[in-house]
Amino acid sequence: MQADTVDDLFRRFGPKYRWYVTLSGLTGGFSMVLSATIVNVAVPDVMGAFGVGQDRVQWMATAFLATMTASQLLNAWVVEAFGQRLGFALTLMVFIAGAVMSATAASMDMLILGRILQGIGAGIVMPMTMVTIFTVFPPERRGMAMGIYGAGLVLAPAVGPAVGGIAIDTLSWRAMFLLPLPFCTVALLAGMVFMPSKGHIGHPPPFDWLGFLFLVSGLFLFMTAAAAGPREGWLSDRILLYATLGSVSAAAFVFIQLRNRAPLLDVTLFRHRAFTAAVVVAFVFGAGNFGSTYVIPVFVQQVQGFTATKAGLLLMPAGLLLFFALPLTGRAADQLPDHIPVLVGLGCFALGTFLMATADAHTGFWNFAIFAMISRAGMSFIMPSLSAAALRALPDEKLARGSGAMNFIRQLGGASGTNLIVVWLQLRTHWHAESLTATQTVGNAASRGFLETVAERIGLAGLPDAERLGAALDYLGQVLHAQALSFGFRDCFLALGIIFVLAMLPALNLARLPRRE
Repeated sequence: MQADTVDDLFRRFGPKYRWYVTLSGLTGGFSMVLSATIVNVAVPDVMGAFGVGQDRVQWMATAFLATMTASQLLNAWVVEAFGQRLGFALTLMVFIAGAVMSATAASMDMLILGRILQGIGAGIVMPMTMVTIFTVFPPERRGMAMGIYGAGLVLAPAVGPAVGGIAIDTLSWRAMFLLPLPFCTVALLAGMVFMPSKGHIGHPPPFDWLGFLFLVSGLFLFMTAAAAGPREGWLSDRILLYATLGSVSAAAFVFIQLRNRAPLLDVTLFRHRAFTAAVVVAFVFGAGNFGSTYVIPVFVQQVQGFTATKAGLLLMPAGLLLFFALPLTGRAADQLPDHIPVLVGLGCFALGTFLMATADAHTGFWNFAIFAMISRAGMSFIMPSLSAAALRALPDEKLARGSGAMNFIRQLGGASGTNLIVVWLQLRTHWHAESLTATQTVGNAASRGFLETVAERIGLAGLPDAERLGAALDYLGQVLHAQALSFGFRDCFLALGIIFVLAMLPALNLARLPRRE
């Protein structure tokens, strides 16, 4: 097979080739970010379809995010082994296979497996596309090109939940997984033409498969222990075994990285104090961003009774605000010390989530949409400054590894945050349910009056006297559960706000960094 280098493709298509390959990669990346955020509005429908709780259905999101996080480390190996064109095509086909498997899943396990395949494809394609765009543009135009690429990716979560909600309400939750496929098909066909390729595919290059295995094992074991802990008990044999094996896997991964000359994750980077501070903020940022993106549509559907379409539309103003604000905050980030935009962003995120913690079943659509817009405004301040601050803390020879580590930690925070916010929701909902149930005594005049009113109205519907009290008690139980669920969600938003405030402490360390040209 004859190679198609970047120079060959420039001679064939002319200067416009840069935009051809950029649009090819952007279309693929857009479809994958769309798939990452589109599923959150389907959580209640999937729970009902398979009869599972939050601890199981959250894997629909976290399995994608966790595998996307780990598979980013495969990107360089895939490019060296297959070249950009074939590697791009293969990973897109893996992603498409995962989408079809998720759409036709007969069980929750099959759905999770499909999401894992999608996460593998997303983790490889997006950094591969960024490197390709960086290669084909001259240095003075790379910032503009990456800005266009980033804006396209930011637009996906702005429109994704709304489009997914419409698909769910008009067709089925299964149709939601098929929505990105037209974009994937276009990207696949365009990538086979415009992506550079290597002529000969020989033996694959060396790769730290043992370290990668320990990393994946540790992620899976820790997240499984966290998800199953509320159901099986934190001190049960199974949870303790998962936690122990996860700790051993994590320790083995770090040990291997310290001894490897070409580590997957250069842990020596964390010796730089300012870089470590930026990484902590990046982890919290990823956790809060993805955690809130997951929990907001679930809250408005389960507590406020929104349809999937309305839940998706709720997030659209915030996404569009982020899309239009990023160029402005990016320009401001060039003029201000890094810690100031990061602190402002964390403050906006905290304020937005604290306001969400005041919401209940009667909070208006636009009130909650404004709360989401305030938090997403914080994201627009954090994104341009945080990576620059992290890389400014490193010597020049470690910039490439630092960039990869920063992206990895941010995505790891996203997977962990979604996992942990669901665990916190379960714990707090259960606690509030027990507290509310304990108040339902004979001496509770409000509850007695409520039961009498409900029993009287049930009687008007023709229910026999002997069954009225039982029906009234059952309805009271439903009301208590709904109230406990509402309180549990409010505790989730409150916890997110507190975490963002605490993240300001390491962010203050960024003030010590000198500015670098």
